[in-house]
Amino acid sequence: MQPGAPVPGTIREDTAVYSPSPIGKAARSYASPTAVSRDAHEPVTSSGSPAPSPAGSVLEPPQTPPLHRQPPIRTAGRHGPWPAFLLGATLLVAWQAAAASGAVPAIFLPSPLAVITRMWLGLTQAGLAAYAGVTLKEALLGCLLAAAFALPLAWVLHHWRFFSRAVLPYVAASQAVPGIALAPLLVLWIGYGTLPVVILCAFMVFFPITITVLLGLRGLDTDIIDAARLDGAYGLSMLVHMELPMTLPAIYTGLRTGFTLSITGAVVGEMIMGGDGLGMLLSTQRDKVDTTGMFSTIALLCILATTIHWALHELEQRSRTVDALRGRRAG
Repeated sequence: MQPGAPVPGTIREDTAVYSPSPIGKAARSYASPTAVSRDAHEPVTSSGSPAPSPAGSVLEPPQTPPLHRQPPIRTAGRHGPWPAFLLGATLLVAWQAAAASGAVPAIFLPSPLAVITRMWLGLTQAGLAAYAGVTLKEALLGCLLAAAFALPLAWVLHHWRFFSRAVLPYVAASQAVPGIALAPLLVLWIGYGTLPVVILCAFMVFFPITITVLLGLRGLDTDIIDAARLDGAYGLSMLVHMELPMTLPAIYTGLRTGFTLSITGAVVGEMIMGGDGLGMLLSTQRDKVDTTGMFSTIALLCILATTIHWALHELEQRSRTVDALRGRRAG
């Protein structure tokens, strides 16, 4: 037997396997654990043949612990909503204590019990839910309109650098225009009604969604994108099968942020341009110096924004694509 020849009865595997899938990656070269253990335990004579083992002795490969797949990482929902509930309860107790002490007059700071009672009466007897529905519809339409323009624009800004250098400064400059200054112009150009409020919401939401998705596209793994190009992905196929799924976390983040700002835009638009939503109700309560009513309306707006934010977050957590991307980054 030649020196350095493989020992009979052993199998050595020194291969590298490449997956043609865009998400696949080259596996590292490895040797069979059985072959390594036998090479380590079987002495070899000068002629290259294995030395005889002592009688009655059996060489076994060392036991290796089985590899367990790590569960999906869900850091945001590991403890559930209890920390937020605990903080909210603490703030409510402190607020109730400050209001009950009499240090602050009730016209400036009503108690949380009075605010909750007023909100319940408004929802059950005064049609507060109808006002909230109008504001929610305007905010949703504004957010969807902004996303319809922001997502394609972010893709073009990412792929066309000359266009990005020319247009991105103006996109950023649009945020210097306050919504309260744009609302009177929308009334002159479009008139009153739901449409100018929706456009105002879209204007306020457009920039955050665009920048968030653009950063998500720029943060894609270039190795995976290059592997997809080698497999023939290009243009629409690259967008549908690679860029869009891998940018889903950024899209969800932009929509969560955008919808919260869209509710603010709807309220501002209704307070300036009129309407039938919570913004108009806030204007009426302000004119009547109804502090408790204003607190109840603001609290309802916070509940709406938090509920939508939580729903989008849960939708992101239950997405298999986002879960797979998180597992890959953690590995």
